[in-house]
Amino acid sequence: MVTSNAFLEFRYAPKESFFQTATIRQIIDYSWIFTGRYSKAFSGVFDGQYDYHETHLGIRKWTNTPPFGFNVMNIEAGGILGKAPYPLLTIHRANQTYFYQSYAFNLMNFMEFISDRYVALTIDHNFYGFFLNKIPLVKKLKLREAATLKVLYGTVSDQNKPAPGQSLYYFPQYPDGTPITYTLDKRPYIEASIGIGNIFKVVRIDLVRRFTYLEHPGVSQFGIRGYTVFYF
Repeated sequence: MVTSNAFLEFRYAPKESFFQTATIRQIIDYSWIFTGRYSKAFSGVFDGQYDYHETHLGIRKWTNTPPFGFNVMNIEAGGILGKAPYPLLTIHRANQTYFYQSYAFNLMNFMEFISDRYVALTIDHNFYGFFLNKIPLVKKLKLREAATLKVLYGTVSDQNKPAPGQSLYYFPQYPDGTPITYTLDKRPYIEASIGIGNIFKVVRIDLVRRFTYLEHPGVSQFGIRGYTVFYF
C-alpha cells in the first residue's frame, strides 16, 4: 500500500501564553485554540495508489467558571472523501495502558473503531477543590476533584466498507472470525470519569466508566487510570 500526500495545516490561538524549556513547551493560558488540516492523496504520483481528500477541524475552549473551577471543551470533526482502505481511515485513539490520556478513549481497545466521517466531544471540568475544600481534614491536602465526559460518533460510507470486488482490505478479525474492528453506525461511543487531582502536587487518579458497546470482546466497563498534571 503506497500513498502520496500533500497537506496544509493551520493553528490559531489568540492570547495564548506558555513557558518554554529546552525540550518542551507548556501552555499555561488560552481561551480558544482552532486547528485544521487538509490533505490530498494523489493516485499515480510517486507510485501512489489512492486518490482522496481528508479534512480535520478542532476547537478547544478553556472557560473559567468561578466558584466551580474551570473546564476545557474539545471538539474534533473530520472525514475522508474518496475511496480508501481501512488503514487510511480514521482509527480512533484508544488507550489500553494504565496511564490516562486526555484526548484518547481510555476504555477503548486498539483498532476497535474506525470511521471515514466522525465528530468527537471531550469536556473536562476541574472543580478545583470546590467540594473537597469543605471537608476540614481533607482541605489540608488541597486535593482537586474533576469530571470528564467523552462522546464519539462516526460512520464508514458504503464505498469504504469492504465487499467482494471492491479491492479493499477486510476489517481485522480474530482467528475464529470475531471482529476486532467496528464502525460507530449503531450509536455513539461514550465514556466518563471522575478523578482526584493534586495528589502529591502532581498526580491525578480517575475512575473511568464505559457506557456503550459493552458487548464487544475484551472490553471493560470500569477502569482506573492515573497521570501527572501540573496546575498553575
